[in-house]
Amino acid sequence: VGDIHSPLMIVGEAPGADEDVQGEPFVGPAGQLLTRIIKAMGFSRETVYIANVLKCRPDTPGQSYGNRKPTVDEMKTCLPYLLEQINLIQPKVIVALGATAMEGLFGKPVPISKIRGHWQTFNGTPAMPTYHPSYLLRNQAPTVKREVWEDMLQVLERLGAPITEKQRNYFK
Repeated sequence: VGDIHSPLMIVGEAPGADEDVQGEPFVGPAGQLLTRIIKAMGFSRETVYIANVLKCRPDTPGQSYGNRKPTVDEMKTCLPYLLEQINLIQPKVIVALGATAMEGLFGKPVPISKIRGHWQTFNGTPAMPTYHPSYLLRNQAPTVKREVWEDMLQVLERLGAPITEKQRNYFK
């Protein structure tokens, strides 16, 4: 969802229950936080492009609620669709939200705590791995929020977007 001409593409892992019902990525509590992050960056949901590695919610047999991590096979099945989205949109920067998004893009599991904040390259496009907004909802530590914000400041710098003094000082 979003602007197909956006220089910024945000990639998550898979739709959750709220997203499954509404047919749009990141509309539940984690999505509402993501929307606030996007707004703090000076963008809106309409001016960025938001996608997921998986295009449908992973099945949760025997569970009445909750979500589960996509399997490797599920991610491989959906990867061609995501690759085509990236090829069509041609973003200047990709933000990968969480370890599963990174695994879906790069094909191997990597602890997000080890790579967040460090630029990667995905098919020639700079990719910034950072924590998933759902992690921020579970971990309210200002230091973790600041780490994500520092990642977003790097994204803004890479995009050549203006950064205000107020933005530089969030969570300090």
